[in-house]
Amino acid sequence: MYPEDVLASASLFSELSRRDLKRLASATITRAYKKGEGIVKEGEDAVAFYLITKGRVNVMHGGEGQSQTAMATLGPGEFFGEMAILDSYPRSASVVAVEDTECLVLSRWDFLAELRSNPFIAVQMLPVLSRRIRKLQQDIP
Repeated sequence: MYPEDVLASASLFSELSRRDLKRLASATITRAYKKGEGIVKEGEDAVAFYLITKGRVNVMHGGEGQSQTAMATLGPGEFFGEMAILDSYPRSASVVAVEDTECLVLSRWDFLAELRSNPFIAVQMLPVLSRRIRKLQQDIP
């Protein structure tokens, strides 16, 4: 499967044109992580978006010296770090590979460079982000 097809499977990029997907895909790299390896750590600078192509990860909340709580288990086609490509806030959770895992990784710098050269990418992503916010608001008791 081509990287642009993998990106298209992520809801965040589902509204992008094939041309824009190819441009973003050219900025990604593939990274492999061993079972038990930390991928991102809560509190560290958020600098990349990850799309899982193989394996599974646990999203954990709770820093060092605190008990960690598993928030979610993600698998192929799912992603994390989407906020990192939009802002530079610290990571809100840690992510650990629970089996050998492979991810497509898109850095914030590369993503912003694409947005600067083609702002229409952002316009295409806004409805997706809006739907995500609405869903989160509906889930609040």
